[in-house]
Amino acid sequence: MKWKMWLLAMIASMAMFISAPAWSNETVNVNTATVEQLQAVKGIGPKLAAAIVDYRNAHGGFDSVDGLAGVKGIGGKKLERIRGSLRTDDAEDAGMQ
Repeated sequence: MKWKMWLLAMIASMAMFISAPAWSNETVNVNTATVEQLQAVKGIGPKLAAAIVDYRNAHGGFDSVDGLAGVKGIGGKKLERIRGSLRTDDAEDAGMQ
């Protein structure tokens, strides 16, 4: 009986990791994502996610992922690390902007 509970716990844990954008091919739209959705991207923590949303609200959104360079806390190296997990439109494969 204990092994069944352990197995269910392992399956549930794996499902959470598989569904996260940072570990899948799914990208996050920086123009519509919530702070919580942005935090799911590897390399984006709570402060940076809030800064992205604040910048988006103040400037009307991003024309491209490169526009994130205007957000305090995102330099060239950070942008290159997170670029593949982000998009600015609704296309699933637009992470290559």
